[in-house]
Amino acid sequence: MMLRDLDWLLTVADLEHVTDAAAVLGVPQPTLSRAIARVEAELGVRIFERVPDGVRVTPAGELVVTAARELGTRHTQLVDDLASMLDPDAGVVRLAFLDSMAGLLVPRLLRDFHRVAPRVRLVLRQEPSREIVDDLATGAADLAITTRQDGLGWAPLLDEREVLVVPAGHRLSGRKRVALSELADEELVMIPPGFGYRQLVDDLLRAAGIAPAISFESQDLATIEGLVAAGLGIAIVPEHFAGASGTVGITLAGASVRRSIGLVWRTDRELSPAAARFRDFVGS
Repeated sequence: MMLRDLDWLLTVADLEHVTDAAAVLGVPQPTLSRAIARVEAELGVRIFERVPDGVRVTPAGELVVTAARELGTRHTQLVDDLASMLDPDAGVVRLAFLDSMAGLLVPRLLRDFHRVAPRVRLVLRQEPSREIVDDLATGAADLAITTRQDGLGWAPLLDEREVLVVPAGHRLSGRKRVALSELADEELVMIPPGFGYRQLVDDLLRAAGIAPAISFESQDLATIEGLVAAGLGIAIVPEHFAGASGTVGITLAGASVRRSIGLVWRTDRELSPAAARFRDFVGS
């Protein structure tokens, strides 16, 4: 069985028609049919069954198609990894980053890096911090933009201030500074439990000795700011989100109302030349 055969099989599965698949692939239909028959014979199952308007994947074929997609993805990643090892100017960098950095830090970094290394391809993964740590552990990500993590390399990028956002006209909207203890009777819009940012806000509120009611939860900080603007609660968000939808940003009293964002990577194995180049560029 060859990777080419699996690629052809996936085309047939997607189009559900052997003749159309042969035309797309640019091969004679008999050649394509023989390739499918060869895979079926080797696996000992029927992958497709004929129907009046083409073919359909059998239940056993569904397993084959799923595995073929996974093998294709793994092969592509292998080729990318080898390219990264050989050429720092044209390799692949897999970069994971926090959702909250999607509209501020990441686009600027990618723009600046692309100017000096236009042939390096960056594969992006936007996800919560817990998934970022898992991806670094498995190798699905080479580098990540997140909060500082124990046991990982660290290059600081941003010292982010957290502020309170309230709707225009809210009782606190005219204030320049608010203590966390003053929020005890308010409803908060929050990130769901299990996210690093939720833990940060929970720790702040716990240290202030309050447990406000939660009106809504959203994984997206921009959505949270919009819900606040609509009068559905107040929220603690990074400063750059304040005012986007007409909210009012207010400084929170307390020097600890900050979080540091940086580039992290595993130190127990060598980065590919392309990933090392991105790390060095960001840290310079």
